[in-house]
Amino acid sequence: MVNQSTAIMTIDFGNAHDRHWNDAETLRENGRLANADHLYGFSAECGLKALMQSFGMSVHDGEPADRGDWKHVDQLAERYETYRSGSTCPNAASYILVNDNAFNDWRASQRYAVESAFTQDRVDAHAAGAREVRDLVKTARREGLL
Repeated sequence: MVNQSTAIMTIDFGNAHDRHWNDAETLRENGRLANADHLYGFSAECGLKALMQSFGMSVHDGEPADRGDWKHVDQLAERYETYRSGSTCPNAASYILVNDNAFNDWRASQRYAVESAFTQDRVDAHAAGAREVRDLVKTARREGLL
């Protein structure tokens, strides 16, 4: 039996992005707005980190090597832009995050918030932000960047 506390996990930001997106969509469709909102944030975060990794972000032992990259989505847009604009990857310039403040009001700590605080408008805005990242990830996959 593998000791889970010491097992090395394969980190795949792209897979995590897909998983969180799919769960967020299912939860939103079933009226579970609070958890959907939370997962839209994590989906966008993982998608951005997948792109950042392809633009040069180093990962060591399953985590970004630079502690400055240990950010949640509400603080990640500037780091993303740093990697994107400094990348030598083909077409990196076209991976612009247009709505770079979509998650300014999202916090990982909101997982503790009362469910009634999550309105349809709030969740829809975060879903739109996550969808923008999802579109960038899909383009990167189509172009062989991811």
